[in-house]
Amino acid sequence: MSAAADVIVVGGGPAGVAAAVELRRHGVSRVMLLDREPELGGATRHCGHSPFGMREFGRVYVGAAYGRRLAAEAARAGVDVRIAHSVVRLEAGGRLLVTSPRGVEDMAARRILIATGARETPRSARLISGDRPVGVITTGTLQSYVAFHGLMPFRRPVVIGSELVSLSAVLTCLVHRARPVAMLETAPYALVPMAFRWFPKLVGVSFHCGVQILDIRGAARVEEVSFRRADGMVETLACDGVLLTGGFTPEAALMRQSALGVDAGSAGPAIDQDGRSGDPRVFAGGNVLRAVETGGWAFREGRAVGAAIAEDLSRDDEPGEPVAVTFEAPVKLVVPSLLRRRGNATPAFHDFQLRFERRARGRLALELDGREVWATERSFMPERRILVPLPPAALSAERVRFRFRERT
Repeated sequence: MSAAADVIVVGGGPAGVAAAVELRRHGVSRVMLLDREPELGGATRHCGHSPFGMREFGRVYVGAAYGRRLAAEAARAGVDVRIAHSVVRLEAGGRLLVTSPRGVEDMAARRILIATGARETPRSARLISGDRPVGVITTGTLQSYVAFHGLMPFRRPVVIGSELVSLSAVLTCLVHRARPVAMLETAPYALVPMAFRWFPKLVGVSFHCGVQILDIRGAARVEEVSFRRADGMVETLACDGVLLTGGFTPEAALMRQSALGVDAGSAGPAIDQDGRSGDPRVFAGGNVLRAVETGGWAFREGRAVGAAIAEDLSRDDEPGEPVAVTFEAPVKLVVPSLLRRRGNATPAFHDFQLRFERRARGRLALELDGREVWATERSFMPERRILVPLPPAALSAERVRFRFRERT
């Protein structure tokens, strides 16, 4: 099969568009961008709030306008954009099985970039019991109702979660004349950064941490939610909806169903310092690597991986076998989780990105072949980005490991 393009980018959100535009800027002539939605922009299209685009474009956009700007940038750069194209299988050798209104077709490219982003965890994966009435939705669904249909699906929802997206969901409700009954968080502490924890109280929404969701009840639609508080008491809230927020996970089904699989910690593809996966033809960037970062972060990451792919296309040699980056609990994930000695001259990732799975205090250290080269001691919060400089010596090490010594 002849290659349909030099590079096929899968995913039309900030990371995918930024990578495609950067590839064209570096002189890659045939760049194809596939997206299953009718418009580019990814999840940002659903967001009726700002700020988007400050660092990328030097001005502030709301989500939908930001998506239109991304589409305009792709068109201006000469990217071959194909909307309503769903990739259903990633195969070896840079091949894809794609469905579209034209039917099913095989596509091939010299390089593939997976930039499919992340999604919120639905009710089924959260193991919340109870009835199955209308009115149990995620933030993405809420924003779609509001942005595309002008509908608010409830008036008095219970919001589950306490991440930044949870506050955004509360704000969306308030702007559209819905008054959340309460915010419930199963963790023993709020997941939102300290600077934002005042928000629920400011807008008059009660907030409970360390709860266990017991039941959702309702016939035609949600009528009440019961939960066990941290003190053991059971409380029932009358409401007309349940809004499931956060709990993001990479949209990595293509990798999971392929021979490459996914990284156990991040649930996204394992990549090296250039964004290259275990298959040297396949790269990944953006929130598919680890959920979840801002649109601006995904854009910059996609741009860096796009530049790395352009450099990779000009190489004559193979990058070689990767060395796995290992770590100790309670570290949850490290990106990149692979390192190659013969990578690009200019890597896409200049830092390791770490996340912790729970709150912990202690000493975090990076070791290369058993020798400590970096360390810090402090408190770490779950799901917060931790950046550790990626030393050049790590690319030639046989063993790269993050150690953690917890303090009580």
